[in-house]
Amino acid sequence: MIRLLPNSNSTAPSDRCQAGPKRARRRFLSTLALTGLVAMLGCGGGDSGGGSSSGEASKTGSTPAKATGQTLRFTAIPDHNTTELRAKYDPVAAHLSSVLGFPVEYVPSADYGASVEMFKNGDVQLAWFGGLTGVQARQAVPGARAIVQGKEDPEYYSYFIANASTGLAPSDDFPMDIAKYKFTFGSQSSTSGRLMPEYYIRQHSGKSPTEFFTHEFGFSGSHDKTVEQVANGTYEVGACNYGTYDKMVADGKVDPAVCKIIWKTPTYADYNFTARPDIDETFGPGTIDKIQKACTAIHDPKLLAAFQRSALIPATNAEFDNILAVARELGMAR
Repeated sequence: MIRLLPNSNSTAPSDRCQAGPKRARRRFLSTLALTGLVAMLGCGGGDSGGGSSSGEASKTGSTPAKATGQTLRFTAIPDHNTTELRAKYDPVAAHLSSVLGFPVEYVPSADYGASVEMFKNGDVQLAWFGGLTGVQARQAVPGARAIVQGKEDPEYYSYFIANASTGLAPSDDFPMDIAKYKFTFGSQSSTSGRLMPEYYIRQHSGKSPTEFFTHEFGFSGSHDKTVEQVANGTYEVGACNYGTYDKMVADGKVDPAVCKIIWKTPTYADYNFTARPDIDETFGPGTIDKIQKACTAIHDPKLLAAFQRSALIPATNAEFDNILAVARELGMAR
């Protein structure tokens, strides 16, 4: 730093009166040049780390998210109406932004497969996946971690549902009679709407769905659509997650006497928040753990309603090993 001493470039009044024009001009130019040099050095100091933001970046080895304007983006598999999902997840994004100290944004996904591709390509850094899409995403991105799940997710289950016109009744045994009815799964990549229902169909019948059903089966695309299509008779039987069905009944959107539960599957692990490993590189070491802590600290029922969970708890990749094994058996994961 250059320090200017008082009056270093000035003279007493009597000297100025005696100085000739050339001498005065030389002093003026000297003062102007020195002032310019100080200004240049002062400007250069900001680029070399003199400012507070740059100084912090040099200490940590990376530029903080606030300084760079980085936004953490997350998506969720569209297991419900897309418009409803945005209304649910935008408040979650706002809450996480407040807690984490950098912008968090919810990005909608067109379908289950698109959510995995967005995660794989780095378009989103965090995703609320089902069990199957979660293992597919973690296989596509080495080092990715399942960090959060719902309190209900370690023991999730599916319903097989039927239109009352079929005459099918609830049973503790797998309903083999569904083979003769028009059947729909949910999304092709759904854990509770396709993977596990197909697994149990194969386990109990010894046949693939194509061999088991006498009619061509369908894929509704989401759990709420499965319930709606079975209720209105588009399909006579279907499989969906229990959470969606129970909520639709509670909300008066479906009559359980018209769209009936006929079988409940055994339990399995399902939904989870999975994080890309480069989150820590972009937002600073330990950020993934901070996200996990922020999510598991959510107690607001309105925020938890976005996930249809009573609470969020920590998760690990190992908890989904059985899902990975089933996916491999059915050719849905490598």
